[in-house]
Amino acid sequence: MKEKLEALEQEIKEKIAKAKDLKEINELKITYLGKKGPINEFTMHLKELQNEEKKEFGKVLNDLKTSITNEIEEKMKYYEELEIKEKLEKEKIDITLPGVKIKTGSPNILEHIIEEVETICMSMGYDVVDGPEIEEDRFNFELLNIPKGHPARDAQDTFYIKEEEILLRSQTSPVQARTMLSAGGNKPIRMICPGKTYRRDDDDATHSHQFMQIEGLLVDKNISLSDLKGTFDVIFKELFGPDCEVRFRPSYYQFTEPSVETDISCFNCKGKGCSLCKNTGWITVSGAGIVHPNVLKNCGYDPKIWSGFAFGFGAERLAMLKYGINDIRTFYQTDLREIKNFDRREKNDD
Repeated sequence: MKEKLEALEQEIKEKIAKAKDLKEINELKITYLGKKGPINEFTMHLKELQNEEKKEFGKVLNDLKTSITNEIEEKMKYYEELEIKEKLEKEKIDITLPGVKIKTGSPNILEHIIEEVETICMSMGYDVVDGPEIEEDRFNFELLNIPKGHPARDAQDTFYIKEEEILLRSQTSPVQARTMLSAGGNKPIRMICPGKTYRRDDDDATHSHQFMQIEGLLVDKNISLSDLKGTFDVIFKELFGPDCEVRFRPSYYQFTEPSVETDISCFNCKGKGCSLCKNTGWITVSGAGIVHPNVLKNCGYDPKIWSGFAFGFGAERLAMLKYGINDIRTFYQTDLREIKNFDRREKNDD
């Protein structure tokens, strides 16, 4: 039996020496050292030997097993290191090659227009204020002089989470109400509140169930429509150019009195008439007005002492006008080609 072990050892070592890769070494390990391998078979026969023979043969068997295991592991280590070297050689980077510019994302077009409006308003002393998108009916409607039963509360227009109590805000005006209440009714306020609003609407080229609003509020003493018009003159001249003119038309909103629709002169045709302004020379951009006395009273301000104006416009509409975008869905897609033309960082890099 000892001669058989020596012959087996010679056989295994010859095959280890001839092995060409890691796969062959693994196969040899399984073949000779596995449970069904010849070395394990010899181990099974130990119980047939006498004690003295068992002791001697067991030592020889263990020495053989240790020797073969060491040789296989050494060979495996050699081929593993060789594979790593080959892989590193294949993946080696030539640092002398010119760099490749990696296309990255950029701020959404709506972010651009909101940042512009924020910068303009902050230059006039306005604060940028935020508020919850899941809102109470009280802040979204009641405090803003929109009583129970008003059409604006219709479930066809508003996303209610809990009937007549909790909803997705349909305007950013609740932020104005919260700001007035927190001011305690005795402090002037200048603030804008850009943010998401939600209304039940069809999703098409000009409508969306979610859209961005930018609303503004100024509360102080002796405020009039002329103050509002002066504010709009600054905002829209900055956005659309120094030749932009602003006009008011009478309108109606529940939370302002008097209320106005705001038009700007068409920057495309300079007032001559074109498809953009529907041949009128004017483009409607905002609703606004003097804050209704009931709203001031509801939010803690005495309308006999305090007055103010409020305004609001859609960020999508401003961006569509300014950048010549025809489909509102462009703002909510991830096509980098669409936003490339509006990426200020990329222009600066060029």
